[in-house]
Amino acid sequence: MLEALAPEVALDERLIGAAAIRATGSPLPQETVDACLSAVAVLKGPVGDPEFEAADIRPEQGLLALRAALDTYANLRPAVQGDVDVLIVRELVGGLYFGAHGVRDDGTVFDTCEYHPRQVERIARRAFRLAQSRRGLLTSVDKANVLETSRMWRRVVDGLAPEFPDVRVEHMLVDNAAMQLATTPQQFDVIVTENMFGDILSDLAAAVTGGLGMAPSASLSDGGPGLFEPVHGSAPDIAGRGVANPAAILRSTVLLFEHGLARPDEAHALNRAIEAAIVSAPTVDLGGSASTAEFGAAVREQLAVDEAASSTYRSS
Repeated sequence: MLEALAPEVALDERLIGAAAIRATGSPLPQETVDACLSAVAVLKGPVGDPEFEAADIRPEQGLLALRAALDTYANLRPAVQGDVDVLIVRELVGGLYFGAHGVRDDGTVFDTCEYHPRQVERIARRAFRLAQSRRGLLTSVDKANVLETSRMWRRVVDGLAPEFPDVRVEHMLVDNAAMQLATTPQQFDVIVTENMFGDILSDLAAAVTGGLGMAPSASLSDGGPGLFEPVHGSAPDIAGRGVANPAAILRSTVLLFEHGLARPDEAHALNRAIEAAIVSAPTVDLGGSASTAEFGAAVREQLAVDEAASSTYRSS
């Protein structure tokens, strides 16, 4: 769809994850890092494979390393369906997934959750700005009744709040937030939270609004290229059958147009076409029978229809 809407954009394919391990022995070859750093935006597919789940070198290591290399600290996970329109802003390069970890001599295993106030400030500031552009409500999710990192997180958010008087701020403990997302997600606008909480809550929000097969994401830095990817895994059990739902990668391309290429018109056009295809050519997971190719054809057909209508309007 990139070629259809922006044929002048040059595309370059590189290896990451399981495919990269098989080809090079590394989940993130240096040439892939170099290519991503020199790009305007990065569109990434799923990286995993059950073959490597218990291996010392795993596909997911490549993904974490790429996020760190690009410093894509702000993960945006929209969840939209009907009257639900939630944007989860997840801190992506700190916390439990990036802290010290290991095994002590006595067999104790540890993973450390660490945050510096500067890390919290930059993700919170971005979330405030996003809330300003939406409905003006920011929910900061933490576990401040137990965790010292969460108490610091809450202090930083409260310290920034006076800079954004048009945004209403509320704090919510993560267990309550999970319950509220599952039962009354309509109450939320923008949710900002740390890495692991965001990982879990964003998948819950996806399930509430159609499932992981529909969920896109954008991971943004303050200057370098953004990373745009579907949330779902590689689904090797259906590989090669032509029945996968491509909505998540296409919706990630919508985010790429919006946040990576600053082309909102193309973003809106592609989003409209995807929504039309969900109705006219639903895949098996959506209760239909369309193949991956048929869903893609329906998106292209809608794009052509919209372009023809737009051309007619301009000429008149």
